[in-house]
Amino acid sequence: MKKIIVPVDFSKHSEYALETAAVLAKKNKATLIVLHMLELSSAILTRDGSVMQEQTIFFLKLAEKKFEEFLDKKFLKRIKVIPIVKQFKVFSEVNEVAKEHEVDLIVMGSHGVSGIKEMFIGSNTEKVVRYSDIPVLVVKHNPILTDFESVVFACDFSEKTIKPYLEATKMFKKLGAKLHLLYVNLPNERFKSSQEMENKVANFLKKAEGNLNKINEVTYVSDYSVEKGILNFSNIIGADLIATATHGRTGLAHFIDGSISEDIANHSTLPVMTFKI
Repeated sequence: MKKIIVPVDFSKHSEYALETAAVLAKKNKATLIVLHMLELSSAILTRDGSVMQEQTIFFLKLAEKKFEEFLDKKFLKRIKVIPIVKQFKVFSEVNEVAKEHEVDLIVMGSHGVSGIKEMFIGSNTEKVVRYSDIPVLVVKHNPILTDFESVVFACDFSEKTIKPYLEATKMFKKLGAKLHLLYVNLPNERFKSSQEMENKVANFLKKAEGNLNKINEVTYVSDYSVEKGILNFSNIIGADLIATATHGRTGLAHFIDGSISEDIANHSTLPVMTFKI
């Protein structure tokens, strides 16, 4: 892990993300890229060119000053930090900046949302998770634990989740974490017998690993939803982090189908890391 990007809005939760990223950067001797996306009002954007340019420069200078104060943290000492200010708040741009700088991980803070607000507005962190091709680590609290010794990786063991599984395996091996593989069995039409689940996992491991060495490392749980199954299992074993594969759906498809990864990132008190399918 050579580069970590942290989008910040100067809130307490983005400070939690920055501190978490700093701990990871120190452990891996990585560079921190701290990104602030300046949200300009539509009133400014619709004015004539000279006025817009003057006001944009003013707000950029203001953001840079605030940025400098925000980065004056003891936990950033002896870490290489690259601050970046972007003019517009476009969440797909986080992914573009991450690709441009060949970043290995995005770290974001989130307070979580629920109910109607979650359905119609979502959160900034959700939007980054949807667009990102790079793993995203979502944190809710200040980094009490960042060793991530015990990680739950949950997926449906379909062929499309092989790529995120291999990425997660590689990343957590570098971090020295124990990976618990989890399959959540659901009621009604999605229910599978023990033999059906084991056959599915065996086929997955043959394609992903070329062997069945990890067949006994998979846990099967039954619950009323995938989200509940993952959260309950993680609490039982005392996991430090939850990792999931995400489709990164956008628009109407996301509204209709939802995203289990985003729901977990919103509702889990544990850090959550998502890997794009």
